[in-house]
Amino acid sequence: MKGRERIARNLRRIRTDQGLSQESLAVDADVDRSYISGIENAGFNATIDILDRLAAALGVDVAEFLMKPKAGSAAPKPLSPGRKRT
Repeated sequence: MKGRERIARNLRRIRTDQGLSQESLAVDADVDRSYISGIENAGFNATIDILDRLAAALGVDVAEFLMKPKAGSAAPKPLSPGRKRT
């Protein structure tokens, strides 16, 4: 798994585990929602500054984004549509 895919998977996992929508995280981290979507889809290459802001908004260490997924673990599922925790 490449680094960009690892960051994408971990960002989505952490965000969905906390019940946050991309929009809520975007507001908290002062990042555009479409940029978060791009990171989670491994289409954008996030800078360390953006990862620092996302980590701070999520209350985790930036190293969490680089953790290797456990063997055989499924990719995190997106949250169901509708309003999320604000």
